[in-house]
Amino acid sequence: MAKYQIIAATGCATGIAHTYMAQEALEQAAAKRGATIKVETHGQTGVEHELTQDEIDHAQGVIIASDVAVDDDRFIGKRVIKVPVARGIREPDKLVGDILDDQSIPLFKDKGHQQERSTNKEEEAHSKGTSIWNTIYVSLMNGVSHMLPIVVAGGVLTAISFFWGIYSADPKSSEYNYFAYMLNTIGSTTMNLMVPILCAYIAEAISKRSGLIVGFATGMIAYNGGTGFLGAIVGGYLAGYTVILLQKVFKPLPDKELRGLKAIFLYPVFGVLISGLVMWWISTPMKDLNVGMMNFLKGMQNSDPILLGIVVGVMCASDFGGPINKAAYLTGTALLAQGNYFFMAGVSAACIAPPLATGFAVLMNKKAYTKNERSAGYVNFLLGSTHITEGAIPFAAKNPLLNIPAFMVGSAIAAVLSYATKIQVPAPHGGFIILPLVNHPVLWVLWIVIGALVSGVLLAIIAGRQAKKHGGVEPSGSSLTNLSGLDTSEDINTETQDLEMTPADAKEEDQILKKDEESFDPGNILTKENIELNVTASSRDDVLHQLADLAVKNHLADDADAVYKKYIKREDEGSTGMEQGIAIPHAQDATIHQSAMLVLKLKTPVDWKTFDHKPVDTIISFLIPEKDSGSHLKYLSNTAKLLTHADFVDALKKADSVNEIMQLFK
Repeated sequence: MAKYQIIAATGCATGIAHTYMAQEALEQAAAKRGATIKVETHGQTGVEHELTQDEIDHAQGVIIASDVAVDDDRFIGKRVIKVPVARGIREPDKLVGDILDDQSIPLFKDKGHQQERSTNKEEEAHSKGTSIWNTIYVSLMNGVSHMLPIVVAGGVLTAISFFWGIYSADPKSSEYNYFAYMLNTIGSTTMNLMVPILCAYIAEAISKRSGLIVGFATGMIAYNGGTGFLGAIVGGYLAGYTVILLQKVFKPLPDKELRGLKAIFLYPVFGVLISGLVMWWISTPMKDLNVGMMNFLKGMQNSDPILLGIVVGVMCASDFGGPINKAAYLTGTALLAQGNYFFMAGVSAACIAPPLATGFAVLMNKKAYTKNERSAGYVNFLLGSTHITEGAIPFAAKNPLLNIPAFMVGSAIAAVLSYATKIQVPAPHGGFIILPLVNHPVLWVLWIVIGALVSGVLLAIIAGRQAKKHGGVEPSGSSLTNLSGLDTSEDINTETQDLEMTPADAKEEDQILKKDEESFDPGNILTKENIELNVTASSRDDVLHQLADLAVKNHLADDADAVYKKYIKREDEGSTGMEQGIAIPHAQDATIHQSAMLVLKLKTPVDWKTFDHKPVDTIISFLIPEKDSGSHLKYLSNTAKLLTHADFVDALKKADSVNEIMQLFK
């Protein structure tokens, strides 16, 4: 049974993009640290890569980056970090570093109970507050994630029924069609489940199965009372915490003998009674509040579509599928259920524009984006067209203070134009797939494209200025472990058989990873002859020339000029300058005989494009034969692991003899 240092779980409200972006980000962050990780994903298709009890038992710690409820009772007794899924995407390195290095992270106790940290009272209070707000947020997103498929299914079926006429489901109308009537009935009945399902799964995230039961009952009372989705949200927390309260009240009863009685009788009966009565009493004011809010929004559609469009655009482009975006979307679906198809037009337009904008941006200014970013931008044309906003997140995260406002401008324009021209969108999702259901489809697409183009122009300008500021396109990543050259700024000619990963390489690497770690100790390919100290060099290119000459001098290669050109080619694809004055240039060529490592320490630092913008005085270089078994990947990886240790880097910088450097790497 495989054992992992870190285990994790990711999930987002829609279960489409955030979930897997966080998974990939955490896996990459763990690889940078040389740590093993397994990530359980909670997507729309269910739980994948489910963690086993043995894997949980042997893990050092757990990272839960999720906006939906994850069964965390499994992790009792482990060190656990719980954050929203967005932080899993934005801060994977920090999360992995904390779970590996921070021994003060408290052991997880139980769902709903506060974790304890042996710190001062102020820190404990802050920790508790964060935990409460995280619970509220996660439970809301759990309800939303379960509600969305129901809303989409019901909304689309209802919208399709209008193909036969807007009144085709009304038996009294001349447009009446029995099949349309059936579709409309099925769709509207499904849409009516929105309130009880949202309520039930908010409660389920708080108090598990007992909360689910009480939540469904409370949600139905909220629906019958006309409270709308506001009542569903209030009812969800009411039901969830009512069950928590009952668990405390009935705690003195012996759990072993009466566990079944509690779960089947006491919690559901008293829970539904208490939560149901409260919801019954507050239904009238909640209904008035809900109706008032909906009427206000309807009024804005007619009286001030520009202001409404700006508000909706800013909300949808502020967190790309996060809670602010979902607030606008929930309002749209609630109005949709009441037969208002105007509001959703602006919401959908504002959600579709950002990913399309990234595609336009990379087309307008290719040189300002890396190869991977350009590929992501092209894919976002497809994602945006299907109403998946999350594809814009990596672009927003790269420069949030400038890029997010740029997205907001385009989304606001698309929403304003949709409201101003009375576009109607009767389905809550689907993007351009549902164009046949839109009253002015060509016009709606035009407004979205205009908004996306405006954002695209702004993004391209921002990216161009950033690239110019940093002297060119920065390689993807920002750590010492970006060594293999896989994220490049220009396409690689496959005829050169350079370091680009292919499926065959991936298979070879997977086989290599199963071998003994010590067989790929970088010290095994380092000799005293390959180390030179107090080297005088005038520039980066001078250093690369000297490395190539040293390779020929030590009979590791035949042609210094060919090796030098491969060094330069690699630097053109993405600088190998790292941070803390270290660079790791590498060359792969037919004139190189065997894998080897060279180390140079310079008398005076030279300019080299690095992550911390500091000059380089320590060079660790790899020579790689053209027909390499894939072992270079492991040597690079193990060197990266060494460089993640501050004490090793410090010792390397202080080393002033060949023997010291040899000892360090061995």
